[in-house]
Amino acid sequence: MINVLLSGCNGKMGQVITRLADGFNGLKIAAGFDINNNINNPYPVFTSLKECNVKADVIVDFSNPKAFGGLIEFAQERKIPVVMCTTGLSSEQTHVLKDEVSKHIPVFFSANMSIGVNLLIDLVKKAAKVLEGQFDIEIVEKHHNQKIDAPSGTALAIADAINETLEEKCEYMYDRHSRRKKRGRQEIGIHAVRGGTIVGDHSVIFAGNDEIIEINHTATSKEIFGVGALKASLFLAAKKPGLYSMTDLIAEIK
Repeated sequence: MINVLLSGCNGKMGQVITRLADGFNGLKIAAGFDINNNINNPYPVFTSLKECNVKADVIVDFSNPKAFGGLIEFAQERKIPVVMCTTGLSSEQTHVLKDEVSKHIPVFFSANMSIGVNLLIDLVKKAAKVLEGQFDIEIVEKHHNQKIDAPSGTALAIADAINETLEEKCEYMYDRHSRRKKRGRQEIGIHAVRGGTIVGDHSVIFAGNDEIIEINHTATSKEIFGVGALKASLFLAAKKPGLYSMTDLIAEIK
């Protein structure tokens, strides 16, 4: 049985994971960490990681970038693998996680914890390779009106995956209203929509002469991210130090 320390346990995603973990084979939430301890959970919750005395095999973090430093310090001191699900990390934090922390403990990091989104990324990479030079590429992401970062980390991950596939690298174009000129040939347009309670919608448009190919993924519930995080926990618990992603998890499933 894998014991999980859930960071951000009283947030929206933390509560989704708490519910999903009940009956999830092979693991349990052994403890939680959250600065707001105003919810009754079926496990002990600590408002300070220094006070946590519960043995954990893996940490799942769905908290806030502000908690990054303390969480990583705690994980490295206790040699606990980390499934990093928090969005909006700075480039510096991402660098530390990928290039420094992963040398000491196992780290699972994906821009999106949905298996479906990561399959979409695999599909658009194949499409980009086949269609390169013949089709313009645009990415449109839609999220709820409470989301702070834009564009989404997932949209950027899709763009990066496409760019890595192309022989001629593209420039990311986030806003065209200030540029009164035609679309450049080597551009990937990235557009953010915020409204209502949209959980998450990502579309990749390949626009060619007289034909359009569009690949979409729509999330209708936050549960898909919770399931992905729990599967990542089972995957990561026994791994050696290193950087792992949803691509590695999917490959193991296959």
